[in-house]
Amino acid sequence: QVQLVESGGGLVQAGGSLRLSCAASGRTFSSYTMGWFRQTPGKEREFVATISRSGAITYYADSVKGRFTISRDNAKNTVFLQMNSLKPEDTAVYYCAADLLGSARTQIPDTYDYWGQGTQVTVSS
Repeated sequence: QVQLVESGGGLVQAGGSLRLSCAASGRTFSSYTMGWFRQTPGKEREFVATISRSGAITYYADSVKGRFTISRDNAKNTVFLQMNSLKPEDTAVYYCAADLLGSARTQIPDTYDYWGQGTQVTVSS
């Protein structure tokens, strides 16, 4: 069992930056592929970024590539999402998720086992 708690969301102007954190409970954090997803009202949850168990491999959605960076600190049971050059279309609730069996290539939300409660990111124009 893993519990995930996101933090770091907020209101920022376009072009600004935010850093999201996701703290995980339990002693097996390094066993999980971790991912960030986002969702806006009326739309399905979408893939943003994933990171392998060691942190060596990462994948990004085309819409955030070059602007967002996912990283993890296995000693601190935390995964991060550094978001730069934010755009109004990045506005969403951001969720972190943990996948015990899948790889970082797994970008389908339904395959992830555990989810945080989400943190709101709002980018004003």
